[in-house]
Amino acid sequence: MALSKKEFEVLVYVERYSGEKLSQRRLASGTGFSLGAINKLLPALTEQGMICISADRIVTITDVGLAVLEPYRVRRAIFMAAGFGSRLVPITLNTPKALVRIHGKPMIETMLDAVVRAGIEEIYIVRGYLGEQFDVLLRKYPNIRFVENPDYKEANNISSAMKVKDLFGGAYVLDSDLYLQNPDLIRKYEYCASYVGVHKDRTDDWRLVMKNGRVIGMKVGGTDCYHMYDITYWTPEDGEKMARYLPELYSSPGGKENYWDNVPLDVYNKEFYIEARECKEGDVIEIDTLSELQELDPVYRF
Repeated sequence: MALSKKEFEVLVYVERYSGEKLSQRRLASGTGFSLGAINKLLPALTEQGMICISADRIVTITDVGLAVLEPYRVRRAIFMAAGFGSRLVPITLNTPKALVRIHGKPMIETMLDAVVRAGIEEIYIVRGYLGEQFDVLLRKYPNIRFVENPDYKEANNISSAMKVKDLFGGAYVLDSDLYLQNPDLIRKYEYCASYVGVHKDRTDDWRLVMKNGRVIGMKVGGTDCYHMYDITYWTPEDGEKMARYLPELYSSPGGKENYWDNVPLDVYNKEFYIEARECKEGDVIEIDTLSELQELDPVYRF
């Protein structure tokens, strides 16, 4: 049974908090929908047998609801972690950027913890620079599978995507150098391909180009836009496209100079349907420079 986007979001919220008292206001706040929309969706989901609501407003997802959500389950998480992190020198001279500690915790662990919390057991890390240092993560996350990228010195991060090109379907694909402060951004289920973004009045960094609710590209700088983060999701159908188009772009003239995002957000964008998944300021912190790292954690103010 196919779900509408609104039905999906309400059902996912109920699944996360199943067995709790969920008022219409809490559901509206949690999903971003109006009270009117919630008041229409709850009876519809109840009539279809996907949720049960007790007399005292305890909401529970049913076996039917779980079965309907199953095709939307996130199957794996892939972390791109092969690069050097030149803008964080001298910190990265001896440590991969993803393993740089912020308030005592490697930044990649903020996302790994969220992935594990969401019940995603299949985890891949594409590593290159000082790759052996990532072995330490196995103590806490024994399910990690490492994928080696010896080409990280000669090519952009599209070379990392090439090593996992057949794994994109049903996967979160994430940059490993993000400091995640809101673990709820990583979910057990996703509806369609998406990029996480925060609305900005102005940004000088990479942003999502939007048209009629769809992501149609990426550009540097803009106003009234979504600053993009590489916390992305790809459906099984998208995964088939990535497996086909990544090698095409990689083998084209100058292809190794591309980011992997150039496949869905640039050269082959018309082949994909991608939405922006909005987050709040501070949910994710992108650390590109030493000054940004020093601002976040004073231990680096040397």
